[in-house]
Amino acid sequence: MSGLKILSTGYYAPQKVLDNFDLEKVVETSDEWIVSRTGIKRRHIAENESCVELGYQAALKAVEKIDKSKIGLIICATMTPDYFTPSTACLIQERLGLNDQEVMCFDLNAACSGFVYALTVAQALLQNMEDKYALVIGSEEISKIMDFKDRNTCVLFGDGAGALVVGNGDGIFASYSNSAGNLEALKAPAISKSNQDHYLTMAGQEVFKFAIKVIPESINAILEKTNLTLDEIDYVVCHQANYRIIKNVYKKMKSSEDKFYMNLQEYGNTSAASIPLALGEMNEKGMLRPGDKIICVGFGGGLTWGATLMEWS
Repeated sequence: MSGLKILSTGYYAPQKVLDNFDLEKVVETSDEWIVSRTGIKRRHIAENESCVELGYQAALKAVEKIDKSKIGLIICATMTPDYFTPSTACLIQERLGLNDQEVMCFDLNAACSGFVYALTVAQALLQNMEDKYALVIGSEEISKIMDFKDRNTCVLFGDGAGALVVGNGDGIFASYSNSAGNLEALKAPAISKSNQDHYLTMAGQEVFKFAIKVIPESINAILEKTNLTLDEIDYVVCHQANYRIIKNVYKKMKSSEDKFYMNLQEYGNTSAASIPLALGEMNEKGMLRPGDKIICVGFGGGLTWGATLMEWS
């Protein structure tokens, strides 16, 4: 299977920050309670930014040093689009000034697994697009489906976006994706004439048990496909949902915390945006070097889960 060449990254988080002490004033909770159960200290909340704006700002950073005329594909992973149609990807295409060239644009909704799914789709489509690039975005404005009276969810989620520009390459690429239809574990109903309640709800314990099962499953599926060991992987970037989930996984897999990058303490759970946001932050910090092998693992509503392995280029 042909690989993916990672050309650039970008990420964006709204300027407004809601820390745990702010939430103490809104709902019955405490900083100690939130940190001990999730590891989250702060989250960024969109005030005037839409899902399109968040994704555009991340994409703008990702494309600033590349030849935009080579972008032939834009996929936006999101479960919080501004419109049923047009897609978030199409509106970002317009904002980037790419309407005068041939570009395939669409959104993908696999909840918190969305970015991993989108990378897999991008890799497959690029095989038939010759010397084109794909702009793969995760953008979420989860605050608009959040009930800030529900302490089980409002402490967890934040808004943000991340983006990668990728092209065909010679490096390793492998993917694993799975799903199991489930309505109750995590859902946010669409608005209809009969149902105006569109808030996100989650069965926390069920999701926790699901996550600690499917993350090792996804990592091991990738290692089996590539005949690699976890020791040969430089970083594992999990969907940034909960510190206790990720800690449980690296202990179960007898690995080190340093291999499992985390920034959820600053951003909370940003759903499909969390993995590209983390990769953008890691790149900005100079942590990623050519040849580094990175496994990205997503898991979320649907239920959906999966992983990709890429070599940094």
